[in-house]
Amino acid sequence: MADVTLTIEPIGPEPAPMDLSWRRLRKQLLVVAAVVAAVVAGILLLPGLGELRDHFAGAELQWIGLAAVLQIGSCLCYVLAFRTVFCRRMSWVTSYEIGMSELAANSLLSVGGAGGLALGAWILRRGGMPAEHVTRRTVAFFLLTSLVNVTALIVGGLGLGLHLLHGADNRLLGLIPAALGILGIVLVLGLRPIARRVARHTRRPALARGLEHLATGVDEALVLLREREPALIFGAAGYMLFDVAMLGVCFVAFGNDMPPAGVLLLAYLIGQLGSLIPIPGGLGGVDGGLIGTLILYGAGATEAATAVLAYRGLLLVLPLVLGVPAMLVLQRRLRQERHDIATCTPGEHVEVLGRGRVPATELLGAS
Repeated sequence: MADVTLTIEPIGPEPAPMDLSWRRLRKQLLVVAAVVAAVVAGILLLPGLGELRDHFAGAELQWIGLAAVLQIGSCLCYVLAFRTVFCRRMSWVTSYEIGMSELAANSLLSVGGAGGLALGAWILRRGGMPAEHVTRRTVAFFLLTSLVNVTALIVGGLGLGLHLLHGADNRLLGLIPAALGILGIVLVLGLRPIARRVARHTRRPALARGLEHLATGVDEALVLLREREPALIFGAAGYMLFDVAMLGVCFVAFGNDMPPAGVLLLAYLIGQLGSLIPIPGGLGGVDGGLIGTLILYGAGATEAATAVLAYRGLLLVLPLVLGVPAMLVLQRRLRQERHDIATCTPGEHVEVLGRGRVPATELLGAS
């Protein structure tokens, strides 16, 4: 067996971006707590919400518990997908800490999920991964997790539009979302050559780099798709499907019938667009989008509001409860250099007897 000596080239510490500093995240935690307290106070005290209060009073705790378990399952699937995309040699502990830190950041920051990805990218760079590799894989990770949502939008939309699934009398309520999903996939695939062409001709170096990273990220996503890695498929799909199931269970938890599967799926996917509204954790934006879409597809207003508020509460609190401690532990490990992120660096050089210094990825690919 060949003697192998692993040499990791050290890098200097990279300060966290201002918007992703640990101090800023702690402040955002207080903001989210204040907003949640205000929403709870409003439900309890405002006149005209008696029916909503009655629904909450009739909560069945066993169903709430099941919803919490489903949300934890969604979080763990995110960690699985993260590890599969970024580094399958990374320890499960480090993968969990980074993945849950990203989910916690998504609950705290008001940038539609980009905050968690940016935090994860900084952690990986700080841990020793080259910036270009991190950027490519971050784009690929975003595209792959989004592809699951878009695919579900197309399947659910066609199912409702063609009346293969029950829940929408108007065919357009299914066919329009499906058409938009197909258009989205076509645009992303077509954007790759356009981005490269613009990058070659622009005189702005920052724009050229960004477009090239976007194009290579699409390439990376396609490579990962061709591998058909079961862990990636299960992780990316489970991240969404466990979340959708949790929303459905939140209807049952308050004595209401769960909406048809197609309606639940489309309402979930369309309603998530509210996360793009710049509010910490998407509070108000996602809630309003989900409630409005569910009502559009036939759910009762009070039933939809009760289920969505319970769903959003669990979606906000559980990633924070799991993610903030992971974030703090990871912060300490990074400071003390006790981590294994650098072992995932594609540029690592390995001393192999009879071959000299070769890239670690080449050695792993041959094994």
